[in-house]
Amino acid sequence: MTASAEREAIDEFLARRSFIELTARGRAEALLDAGTFREILGPFDRLKSPWLEEQGIVPQSDDGVVIARGRIGEHDAMVAAIEGAYQGGSIGEVSGSKIAGALELALADCARGKAVLPVLVFETGGVRLQEANLGLAAIAEIHAAIVAMRSHVPVVGVIAGMVGCFGGMSLAAALCSHLIVTRQARLGMNGPEVIEQEAGIAELDASDRAAIWQLIGGEQRHATGLADTLVEDDVEAIVGAVRRALSSPAGVPRSAQVERFQSRLASIDPRHPPAPRALRREWGGP
Repeated sequence: MTASAEREAIDEFLARRSFIELTARGRAEALLDAGTFREILGPFDRLKSPWLEEQGIVPQSDDGVVIARGRIGEHDAMVAAIEGAYQGGSIGEVSGSKIAGALELALADCARGKAVLPVLVFETGGVRLQEANLGLAAIAEIHAAIVAMRSHVPVVGVIAGMVGCFGGMSLAAALCSHLIVTRQARLGMNGPEVIEQEAGIAELDASDRAAIWQLIGGEQRHATGLADTLVEDDVEAIVGAVRRALSSPAGVPRSAQVERFQSRLASIDPRHPPAPRALRREWGGP
């Protein structure tokens, strides 16, 4: 690369507006057309968890989830964005119910012939352990709503970083019609710290960042067919990817491709699991 080309690449990189660095509210606003953002059950509605304060945890007045309605192009849209900076983006009774309720309201509109395009912005460690059963029930409602919405409109998920998407919400991401990830994203059923805690450091060293991203990072998930679009951490790039996904015909969702994934799993010997690069070669095809 010449010096001028290198300088141009650096300038282009510095000119980016990071999506990861935005708050959940900022992400939701960025995804909707300018001037159309309207928050539902925002901070001034004081809808917060009744369980956290009893355990010495300061509750947040939106419970870490931003729900917004607005427009994306010619269509009404709904964005649910999880705030990873609050309790690790964990999903409890209130936050989960907000997402499920927003999807169900959008579903009712779709059933009446008024299309509402849903976008879910994941930044979550999964269920909030302090509200485990209530959170799990809400997550199950989210799953059901996503599946129901898919028969009307594409459901688009975004995992940007840095928390990632784990636990029951990783299943929600997998149920989306189209999943967009950055290289900084992580996606898995169990997080690295949980795996190390339960199976030991010999199974997975949660401090080995290179190994973690090779296994469950956004680039790896895209290369192995578990995510549909890989984008840079750039607001314009992510907004463009979301709009293209919402306007594209929905294919067969991954959750319906049972035989395909069963055959992939059957090809793996758990006693000798493939290295990340080898898995890309084995699973990278259509």
